[in-house]
Amino acid sequence: MLVELRAENYAVIDHAIASFGPGLNLLTGETGAGKSILVDALALLMGGKSSVDVVRHGADKAVVSCVFESTPGAEAILEENGIDAEGAEIILRREILSTGKGRVFVNNQPATVAVLKQLAPELALVHAQTETLSSFDEAQQRILLDRFAGSSTDAVAEAYARWREAQDKLKDLLQGEQDRLRMVDLWTYQKKEIEQARLNAGEDEALETEKRVLANAEKLYSAAMGAFEQLYEGGASAEAALRAALRNVEELARYDARFTESAQQLASARAIVGDIGFALRDYAEAINASPERLAEIEDRLALIDRLKRKYGKTVAEVIAFGEEAARKLSEIEDRDELIKALHAAANDAAEAYRKAASALTVERRAAAERLAKLAEAQINSLAMKSHFEVAVVPSSGKSDALKGHDFSRADKGNQENEGASAPGDDATSAWTAQGWDTVEYRIATNPGEPVKPLVEIASGGELSRVMLALKVAVEESSSKSRKKTTPRTLVFDEIDIGIGGRAAEAVGHKLKALGRAQQVLCVTHLPQIAAFADQHLAVEKREKDGRTQTRIRVLDDRARTHEVARMLSGAKVTDTSLQHASQMIAASR
Repeated sequence: MLVELRAENYAVIDHAIASFGPGLNLLTGETGAGKSILVDALALLMGGKSSVDVVRHGADKAVVSCVFESTPGAEAILEENGIDAEGAEIILRREILSTGKGRVFVNNQPATVAVLKQLAPELALVHAQTETLSSFDEAQQRILLDRFAGSSTDAVAEAYARWREAQDKLKDLLQGEQDRLRMVDLWTYQKKEIEQARLNAGEDEALETEKRVLANAEKLYSAAMGAFEQLYEGGASAEAALRAALRNVEELARYDARFTESAQQLASARAIVGDIGFALRDYAEAINASPERLAEIEDRLALIDRLKRKYGKTVAEVIAFGEEAARKLSEIEDRDELIKALHAAANDAAEAYRKAASALTVERRAAAERLAKLAEAQINSLAMKSHFEVAVVPSSGKSDALKGHDFSRADKGNQENEGASAPGDDATSAWTAQGWDTVEYRIATNPGEPVKPLVEIASGGELSRVMLALKVAVEESSSKSRKKTTPRTLVFDEIDIGIGGRAAEAVGHKLKALGRAQQVLCVTHLPQIAAFADQHLAVEKREKDGRTQTRIRVLDDRARTHEVARMLSGAKVTDTSLQHASQMIAASR
C-alpha cells in the first residue's frame, strides 16, 4: 500500500506531500492544480521515462519520493539487487537534474531505474493519461488471467525445470564430445600415474614426521636418555629426591595429620616422574637410525610433491583429481548409453511438460471465456459499447492472421474433448516456466469495428475504464473463490472522461468495490465518483510571490462535503449544492 507521496520542484509543484490510506483514495481539484502531475510522479517512481521538462523553472533538480508498505516479493527483489530492506517500508526516491541526468535511490541506497521497474509489479500499477500499456504487457495480462482462474503454474514450472536440465546435460555432452576424445590419452595417463602412487590421505604429513625423527636420531636418543637419567635412573635423579622427601614427610604425618595430604601429593608426583622416565626410555630404545628407511621416505615424499604440483595442493586433492579423470574416462566408454539415457530423460520431461502445459492452456481458455463475458459487462456499464475478448494462443502460433478471432470462445468443444494443442516440436523455444501460451486482451470500442489488441486503444479515459472493469471482474471473482492476496495499489487518472450521470455513479460503485480488496487512487472531476471516497484529498494551487504553489489537503467530513458541492455547482457553493453533496456522500456509504 502507498503510504506517502512527495514532489519537490516537479512541474508546477514547488513542494507537496500527500498521505494515503487503505481503500479508495480520491484526488479532486480545479483543472491545472496538479492532480495528474502527482500520478505522473508516481509513474516515474515505478520506472517511467523521465524528462528534463519536469524540473520546475529556476530549480536545479526535481525530486519525487514515496513510501510503500513492503511485501515479501518486493523484499526478495531488494535482496537480489543487493539493497538492504528497512523494516516494513520501502522508500523510493528519484531525482531529475536540470542538466538531464538523474539518480535513483531505494531505501536511501543508490539504485537504478531497472530496479524500480522490477519493484513496480509488486507495489503499484499506474494507469496515467500519458501512459502506454507497457506496464500491462503480455506477462501482466497472463498473470491477471491466471489470478482470475485461480491457476497455478507450479506443475508447469517443475516440468519445465526438469526438461531444461535434461536438455542442458545432453547439449553439454554432445558439444564437448570432440574435446573429450582429444583428452582421452591425457586422462588415461593422469589416472594411471595417480593410481600407481597408491596414495593415502594425510600420508605426506605422517612421513614428514617420521623423516624428522630419522634425520635427528642421535640427538633424539641422547635427549631422551638424558632426561631418563635425570628423572629416574641417576643417583641424583628427581625420583630419588622425591623418594627421600616422601620418607621424611610420611614420618611427619605419623605425628601431625596436616602432612597426610602432602605425603599423598609427593607419592603422586613420584609416580608421574616414574611414568615419564619409563616413556622416555622406551622412546629412546625404539629409535631406529636407519639410513635406508630415511632414503625411502625422502623418495616417497618427492613423488608426492611432484604429484601435488601437478594435480592439487594436498594428497586428498590429488586423489580426487584421479577419481575425476577415471569418471571422465568411464563417461567416454559409456557414451552411447549415457546419451541414450539423457535422450530418454529429456523426452520424458518434455512429455510431462506438454501434459502440464496443455492442461494449463485448457484451464486458461475456459477462464478466458468467463473473464471476457464478465469484463465486457463491466466495461459496458461504464458508458462504453464494446466487444471484449481474451485470446489464449500458443506463442509459436501468434500472428496477424489470428487477430480479430475470439480464441476464448472458438473450438471449445474440441478443447474439452481433445485438450489444448501444443506448439509444434520446432517451437520448444516458446516453452517457459509459465507455459507456452500468449494471453492477449482485445477490444472493439465501437459497434461494427473489428477487435484489436488492448495496446492499440488510443483514449486514456477508455483505457482506464477498461482496466477498472478488468480489475473489478477479477477481484470480485477472487473474493468469492480464494483468500485475498497482499493488496497492491491501483492508480487511475481521470477515469471519468466522457461519462456522467448514471455511468459516473457506476464507476464510483466499481471503484469502491475494488477498494475493498486493494488500495485505489483515482483522479476525478465528477462529484458522483468523489462521493464514494474512503479518503478524499483536495489538490489546490495558489499564487505566492509571483509563483504558483500546490498543496494537498486530506479533507474531513465537512470539507469533503464542501468540495463535492463545489464540483456540483462550480465556484459558488450554495445551500442546495451542499445539501445535495451531503445526500450523495451518505448514499455512497
